[in-house]
Amino acid sequence: MPFDRMPEVTDPKAMRALAHPVRIALLEALTVHGQLTATEAGEIVGESPANASFHLRQLAKYGYVEEAEGGTGRRRPWKRKYLGMSFSEVHEDPETANAARELSRTMTQRYLARAERGLEENRSHPADWRNALGWNQMGLFLTAEELDQLNQEVIQLMLERFGERRIRTETTPEGAERVELLTFAYRV
Repeated sequence: MPFDRMPEVTDPKAMRALAHPVRIALLEALTVHGQLTATEAGEIVGESPANASFHLRQLAKYGYVEEAEGGTGRRRPWKRKYLGMSFSEVHEDPETANAARELSRTMTQRYLARAERGLEENRSHPADWRNALGWNQMGLFLTAEELDQLNQEVIQLMLERFGERRIRTETTPEGAERVELLTFAYRV
């Protein structure tokens, strides 16, 4: 599975297909587990196998997932085509701009809700994790070009240092837990 290729989604139909909480949850489950059948994926995200199967087929229709090798019938596993994607809200076409905003809103709501839960649960973690987990904030005066470059450098740093750890493998160090790093940049 490619770790560095993050295709840009520009089709408004593909954006709208992804702007669904169950589909985002399914993509995340496939990221963590590599391959899953619809039954396994549904169990993880709290959906019936039939509903998970429907949403996986929709994700496949727009190129986000594909069938993995080795399955037959109801035991067909699915996998992500890419371990990431990017999209922009800047489009001249109103339909594409609206679809991008809808996708951005859906993903932001999911990530912020999960961040809030995670920060609340920090108190129950061992001291070493409580010290490592948390948040940082910094206000800066930057040009659009500088901010774009900073975003690209942060992404590149994470990919270079830990890109292969987006899924658990036999080389994942003992004691490693799945964490999520969010970066948001906005004008204030």
